[in-house]
Amino acid sequence: MDYNEDLTRRIRTALKIFPEIFEEKKMFGGLAFLYKGKMTVGPIKARLMVRVRDAKMASELAKPFVEPMDFTGRPMKEFIYVLPEGYQSEEQLHYWITLGLEHAKQKLNES
Repeated sequence: MDYNEDLTRRIRTALKIFPEIFEEKKMFGGLAFLYKGKMTVGPIKARLMVRVRDAKMASELAKPFVEPMDFTGRPMKEFIYVLPEGYQSEEQLHYWITLGLEHAKQKLNES
């Protein structure tokens, strides 16, 4: 797999403080962390992939070190990449995990 082991370890550690239960699944050439079958975050190479609610995409993409996820050659709906500078602190990492979890919970409520 082509993902950053240090970032993966940090995500696993960070998820322990959340009351929700996450599962790991190999996806996109990396690893995704899912909540009730819905993707939340995951390491892809050195970047952090985050699922984001559509209503928040513009504001999140305007932040430094955030770019659209273009895994297929064009931006994917409700996916962003966060560059390493954007998740250096544990507080930053928790923010992105929370954002991804919010997306998953929204999708579950729509089902």
